[in-house]
Amino acid sequence: MWTRTLAASALVVVCSVAGALLPAGPAEVPTTTPSGTPVQPAAAPGPLAGRLIVIDPGHQLGNHNYPRKISRLVPAGGFKKPCNTTGTATRGGYPEATMAFQVARALRTRLEGLGAEVRMTRYRNRQDLWGPCVDVRGRAGNRAHADLKISIHGDGSTASGARGFHVIRPTSRKGWTDDIARSSRHLALDVRAGLHARGIPYANYIAGGDGLDARGDLGTLNLSDVPTVMVELGNMRAAVDARRMTTRSGRATYAAGLVRGIRSFLG
Repeated sequence: MWTRTLAASALVVVCSVAGALLPAGPAEVPTTTPSGTPVQPAAAPGPLAGRLIVIDPGHQLGNHNYPRKISRLVPAGGFKKPCNTTGTATRGGYPEATMAFQVARALRTRLEGLGAEVRMTRYRNRQDLWGPCVDVRGRAGNRAHADLKISIHGDGSTASGARGFHVIRPTSRKGWTDDIARSSRHLALDVRAGLHARGIPYANYIAGGDGLDARGDLGTLNLSDVPTVMVELGNMRAAVDARRMTTRSGRATYAAGLVRGIRSFLG
């Protein structure tokens, strides 16, 4: 009796020591919470995880209600310009501010679904609000050290037959944009390719017909310390562009093209 007890004790000791030396087996993973709710597996990080992107939806819807505020002069990169403008609209009255905001939200949803952190220069689209000014929008990505900033707009040309999109990049201005001019050009080329791949034509009335323009007079671009572009998604006065802008599917097409360009730029 004593012998068997001793042997059993020895077995326990040996097993304990052996257990300490052997690698642990797979831990049991709980499938429910204490309350019985199924545990959802952690999602794998998306391809844009760790990236920070700033989206600027351009003019606020209520700008026209605050003429004195939006006409105030603010820094624009070595000179001053009015804080903001009212933007344009389709011939049917659909505002540029609303179009840009809705495309920006669709773009944000897609980018966040890919793991990116997204910040916007405005999160509301209302008649009782105005701004933000071009200097605020221009610097929006700087303090956050964003990977890029993209400003979304619609054009309002009244030229006959004018339609299509174009991407505006900053020119190289010493002390202002010379440090981001090259990277912004790469971003512009990628965004242009992304939109064009979705079947959206280049603008036929501006920028030489190749969908790419460069300007040094825009505070939204001049004040940025991160790669940046401004996209005129189409001519809101053109019926063909207006049809795309005023439908959810059309705005989704714009968002998909912008995502494609951004992903290409970020690698």
